[in-house]
Amino acid sequence: MRLPERITVDPDIMMGKPCVRGTRIPVDLLLQKMAAGEIAEALLAAYPQLSRAYLHAVWEYAARSAAEEVVLAAD
Repeated sequence: MRLPERITVDPDIMMGKPCVRGTRIPVDLLLQKMAAGEIAEALLAAYPQLSRAYLHAVWEYAARSAAEEVVLAAD
């Protein structure tokens, strides 16, 4: 998957934090909720604009970030 299709960085949205494309939902918020025990189904119910594919992109972004492989340019 190409991350820019699902995750975006825009200095005018959420102070440039990586967000789910087309939303103001920061990647770190979703990761914090998952780290606190929130399951995918609960996140999808809480954020109906998300799909499972977007959650997979969030996980991929986190994995690549941990490996220092992610570089997303601002839109």
